[in-house]
Amino acid sequence: MNIATLLEKRHCNWAELERLCEAMEVSGKTHKAGEQYRGAAGIVRFAALYRGACADLALADAYQLPPSTVTYLHRLVARAHNQLYRSGKFSPVGFFELVFREAPQQIFADSCVRVATIVFFGMFALSMYLGYEQTLFPSFAANVVGQGQLEALESMYEQKISGSLSHYVGMSGFYIMHNTGIGLQCFAYGILLIPCLYLLAYNGVALGTMFGYMARENTVGSDNFFHFVTAHGPFELTAIALSAAAGLRLGVGFFHTEGLTRIDSMRRSAHRSVPIMAAAATLFVLAAFTEGFLSPSSAPYLLKAAWAIMSSALISFYFVVLGFPRARHRLPMQVE
Repeated sequence: MNIATLLEKRHCNWAELERLCEAMEVSGKTHKAGEQYRGAAGIVRFAALYRGACADLALADAYQLPPSTVTYLHRLVARAHNQLYRSGKFSPVGFFELVFREAPQQIFADSCVRVATIVFFGMFALSMYLGYEQTLFPSFAANVVGQGQLEALESMYEQKISGSLSHYVGMSGFYIMHNTGIGLQCFAYGILLIPCLYLLAYNGVALGTMFGYMARENTVGSDNFFHFVTAHGPFELTAIALSAAAGLRLGVGFFHTEGLTRIDSMRRSAHRSVPIMAAAATLFVLAAFTEGFLSPSSAPYLLKAAWAIMSSALISFYFVVLGFPRARHRLPMQVE
């Protein structure tokens, strides 16, 4: 029997080790994968499977089996190692791996992120168009946000924005609180699913309508408005969508348990939502500092537009380029 055939027969052991890893990641207990793994028996079986996977990896590496098989075993062994030798020590390599590989790929593959992104930015773009088309939809903006709100918006941006350094510092702190409040509200409603989607769609419609209205040629304060919102817009809008997505992930875990107990399902969903919420918090902080320092400054609009383009490119690179799946965790054995 050659090595490739031997390793191919080990598939069932790898699948069993994966089930145990998932159970330990969700609840920290092996018996969540089955009653036969309760107590010491589960730990002994887990350790035996881990040692077997290490041996399989050494054979696969030594006999130069297909890269997909070697990569799969590397990840399986690392996953099992993390559960067997848990440690609270900080690892720069592990942190880099988490932030720049695992987190973006997990966010990219999350269906809740896709739903939240489509709902928010879809409603935002549609409402912006309807609010801008004064000829086709003359009363749309007033009906959505109210005539009084539109007049207050024009009045707010009628004068050029300027401020001292102390003003910028103070406003930066204010925007961190304000923006985080929006994100937490979207996140909190996520467990109820429908209210979260409603709140997300409402924010998309309201913001899009105001953007479209202020883009009209005859609107008072239009130039000052876009001088202020352009720089921080990509960070802030993306953070709102991600906050709602993190909440939706918890809500899906509450209602769709996939055979787990509701508590374990919620724990697993919370584990999956952590990278999403961490990314949203980071973007909110970046938006707040941009909104506090660059947006109200007297810097030329070209600089603010360049910052917006650069931030949009960085967001796209992180979530799309780094997040695009490269190799699946569960690959079939490829034997030539």
